[in-house]
Formats: sequence, C-alpha cells, structure tokens
Amino acid sequence: MTNPGPRAGGPSRRRTFTPTEKLDLLAGYEEAIAEQKGGAYLRENGVYSSQITEWRKLRDAGVLEGKTGGDRIGKLSVEQAEIARLRRQLEVSEGKRKKTEDALDINGKTLGVLRERHQRVAGRAEVQEEMKRAYQQLLQIKIPQRKAADMVGVSRTTMNRTPRTPRTPQDAARPAPPNKLSVVERAAILDVLNSPECVDMAPMQVYAKLLDDGLYLGSLSTFYRVLNENRLVKERRRLAKQKPRSIPELEATAPGEVYSWDITKLAGPVKGKYFDCYLMVDIYSRYIVGAHVHATESGQLAVEMMKEIFGVHGIPLVVHADRGTSMTSKTVAALLSDLEVTRSHSRPRVSNDNPYSESLFKTLKYAPQFPERFSSLGDARQFMSEFVQWYNHAHQHSGIGLHTPADVHFGLVDSVAAKRSQTLAAARALHPERFSTSRDPKILAMPEAAWINNPRDRVVQAA
Repeated sequence: MTNPGPRAGGPSRRRTFTPTEKLDLLAGYEEAIAEQKGGAYLRENGVYSSQITEWRKLRDAGVLEGKTGGDRIGKLSVEQAEIARLRRQLEVSEGKRKKTEDALDINGKTLGVLRERHQRVAGRAEVQEEMKRAYQQLLQIKIPQRKAADMVGVSRTTMNRTPRTPRTPQDAARPAPPNKLSVVERAAILDVLNSPECVDMAPMQVYAKLLDDGLYLGSLSTFYRVLNENRLVKERRRLAKQKPRSIPELEATAPGEVYSWDITKLAGPVKGKYFDCYLMVDIYSRYIVGAHVHATESGQLAVEMMKEIFGVHGIPLVVHADRGTSMTSKTVAALLSDLEVTRSHSRPRVSNDNPYSESLFKTLKYAPQFPERFSSLGDARQFMSEFVQWYNHAHQHSGIGLHTPADVHFGLVDSVAAKRSQTLAAARALHPERFSTSRDPKILAMPEAAWINNPRDRVVQAA
C-alpha cells in the first residue's frame, strides 16, 4: 500500500526576485531601452517601471553585487544613495560621449556624398540602400531612431518601412475586413501602451484614459489583440503562487486498511434546515463501518464517530477524506496522530479524489425510498439505519464481484463464489450451446485491490 503521507500546509509565498534576477532584468531592460522596446520588455517579463528604478539605485550603490537569494537588502543610506546617483550620472555621460563619437565617425564618412547623389535620379535606389545601411549602423550603436533619421537626412518612417509581401491566391480570396486597423494604427496603439505614462496601467485603464483625453485609437478588445500579437500580455500582479498538490494514491488489498469518510446534507422539515450525515466506508469491502446523523457539523462529533468505529472494526492504516472543515480540524488530526493513523486528503476542488464516499452518497440519494425531506432528526437516523443495513447485507455491489459488502468484509467471498461457480457449471452442462466459454463472467470476479487514483490508469490515459 502506498501513501503520500501528511501534507504541509501554510500560506503561499509572494513573488520575489533574487539579487541575480534583479541584475539580469536590469541588463535586459537597458538593452531593450536602447532598441526603443523598454515598455514591451516590462510587460513581457511582468515587471513594473518602479521596480526597475528601485533596482537600478541598488545596483548603482553596489549593494546587489555578491548577494545570494536569501540575503536581506535594506534601504540605502545617504552615502549609498549619493554614490548611486553619481555613478549613474557618470554612466549616462560616458554613454552619450561614446555614441556621439561613433555617430560622427559614421556621419562623416559617406553621408555627405550620399545626400548629394540622392538628389539625382540616376542611382537613387542604390543610394537609398546605402543610407538605410548607415541608419542601421547608427541604431546598432544605440542612437535613437529619431536622431538617427535626422543625421541620415531621411524620414524615420521611410527607414522603418518594410516592403509588402506578394499576396497569394488564398489571400486574394479572403480580403481584409474594412474595419481592420492598419499597421500604422496598430503600431500607434502599441506605442501608447508601452509609453512611460501607460506602461504600468492595464489596457482597460489606458482605454479609459485616452477617451478622457479625447483620443480614440481602437476598441478595448483591439488593445488586447495588439498586445497578444506581440506576446506582451502577462500577469504582473503580486499573486500568491499556489503550490501543486500531490495526487493521493492509496491501495487497499484487504478490509480494514483504508477508510474513506465524508459528510452530506439531508434536507430537514423546512427549507433551509438540514441534518448532517457522517458516513465512513471501507474502500476494499465497501462496508459502511459507521453512519451518524447530527443536527450540526463539527470535528468533535467526527471524533466521537471514529472512536466508536475503531473500537468495533479496528484501527485502519489510512483514513482518507476531502478538505472540509471537519475533516481538517485539529481534533480529528490529533486523534489520528495519537492512533498513528495516516491522514490522506483530496486535492482542492477534485471530487474524484474521494470516489468511494461520493458514489455511496449517490446510491443513497438516488434510491427510490429516499424522501424529499426528513420530518425530524430521529426520522433521518431511522432511515439511515435501515439504509446501512440494506447496503451492507443485501446490496449486490458491482465493484466487488456482485457480492454484498458484508460478505467481503467478513471473509465470506470464497464460499459464495464457489457456490456461484457450481451453479454456472451445472447450467453449462445442461445447455452447453448457450455458453461460449467455460469461465465464469468477469463481473463476478473479485478485484485484487481497491485504489484511489491508481497510477496505472493515468499512464493509460496519457498514452
């Protein structure tokens, strides 16, 4: 029998960044800024501009270098803040100087001659290609697009324009809808969403802000569509990360190994009044080892039921339940811990993890004798007593070879199965033409084990 053991609970940690991750994000952001894609980088990595500003101060002050993931970083002192400001100012000045030198070098080599040749008709296409290459060289040394276009002496739109691809017959058969936004309009939407004023705002807020400013660029769905096309939609809120729950895998090969229990509501005499039915079943034999009905639900009542059951039927190895308040209560946990019984719980919102209790409740409530309402608590207890007696001793359960749960629980299966085999053998001998095999039907076979989430089933489903 396998068993996942008790699970560790507790609240989930918020999203955090290690010093190394902060330095990597800063480096990537500065590269994106140089390519005029800073806003897109923030959305793609789920980071706010305010975080970048804070991390840059820490980096410039030298407090991020050499830090590990668990080190705590406090606020900067006055001296550290001044060092960070001066270091940042020096880096900006040095970067501007280097860009200016490289730009002057490129600009002084060929652009004067190219501008003069560009005024002529002959060779104009070749000159335009040369100017585009010079424009790309300026962008490679981190010159902004607008400034690079002014230095080359051509329109920035011309430099960024891509030639149209030839349309295929399939494209010709499906013309673009008349209300589709153009590439320039979609680029304008993307520029606004990635602008410093709007990069930290949700598209819905940007949409409303533009309307307040008297500007309409597109519908709200278009805003999201443009972001999706550029893969810029990502969760940035400080959401708690839910740890994946392990799948409970329990096996019972004999009665008394694994018990499953749950609580269901029974409708009372008036609307809004309910009684609570506590049911515990042995998953191997399907025998109801305990059924109590109370006016309320509490962990203390569950403990009283378990003590009575364990005193009569013995202490199991594992007790499985869902994650209800009574099932996870301290009183129940303390009792099972004292008895050295392993607690097992379903995953949140996964009813299939407690199949034996759920199927038992369906058998109970779909029975033709099940009343619409119970007139009193005593009436409900009387009905449950009769139901348990019938289920345990008269119900031919399809999951255990059409035996009754009592036969399986108390070890009477072999004698019942032998009697059935003798009856079938006599019938085959009397009318052999009516049987295609000499074996007993599979539905009469007793399963070797009862599982909750058999791993072999998941392998078959995955295949």
